[in-house]
Amino acid sequence: MELLHLRYFVAVAQELNFSTAARRLHMAASPLSRRIKDLENELGHRLFDRDTHHVRLTPAGSALLPIARGVLEQVDSIQWRLDETTRPRRTTLLLGVPSGIHPDLRTRMDALAERVGDRFEIKRWPGGTERLVDAVCDGRLALTLARLPAGGDPALEQLPVMSERLGAVVPRDRFAGRESIALAELSGLAYAGSPTAVTNAYFRGLDQQLAELGIKKRIEIGSATFDGVSEIVSSGLAFSISMLDPRSPVQNYRLDNVTVLPFSDFHPRLETGLLWRKDRAHGGDLDEVIAAAREIFAEPLHA
Repeated sequence: MELLHLRYFVAVAQELNFSTAARRLHMAASPLSRRIKDLENELGHRLFDRDTHHVRLTPAGSALLPIARGVLEQVDSIQWRLDETTRPRRTTLLLGVPSGIHPDLRTRMDALAERVGDRFEIKRWPGGTERLVDAVCDGRLALTLARLPAGGDPALEQLPVMSERLGAVVPRDRFAGRESIALAELSGLAYAGSPTAVTNAYFRGLDQQLAELGIKKRIEIGSATFDGVSEIVSSGLAFSISMLDPRSPVQNYRLDNVTVLPFSDFHPRLETGLLWRKDRAHGGDLDEVIAAAREIFAEPLHA
């Protein structure tokens, strides 16, 4: 008995028509009928009742059908089972992601996940930059996106991935029709820091820089959120600083009386990097992932 005999038998059993089964098998009906006869002779059982108009399975044929299907399924699965056995196992890697990541940067990270997808499954883990960097240091995360500057641990290595221009988040009615704004024009307003300002080295430095440039008033909002800051700005009590690109997800928190204007005399930019531990990259378990990241981010993004 050959596998082809079983394939022929299953085709006829499914169609209950020799001509239709023959067309499905790309052969003529008469040789198909002979192959079924050969199988019946070998098994010693008649498998089909045939007359001029009908084909029916005999009890022996009905008993053979699930057996034949099972054998063929096992044979047909040999290739993918072998591939699964020999394919390297995928390792899950956790990637830290701070809030407000630009969609272009997400697209690049998707490209990285796809590039290494045969061996690694990259899952994203949210958090503030400093906590994410700490998690990379102690091994809880494989790597992280981080707002720079971040960390100071010599065991860490970083790759610049994006630079975003920042603008002034101001009350729309107070600066109607304006295309830009000078920093001095904001001296009458308090500065309301970003929700990440307390735990972000860059925004702490920005706060100090604003103070040195004459912006002295501050509004401290406990447990501030992006929409909370937007409420304060909308009321005319304060201004803030945030991503200028309208595609930034932070822009989704803007209220009707809030707009973001570029500075005419101040040029802050928020830099984002990809960080990992050196010992995991150079000959370590992240070597392949970091090599792919260096290719994908050979030219950092700008917005």
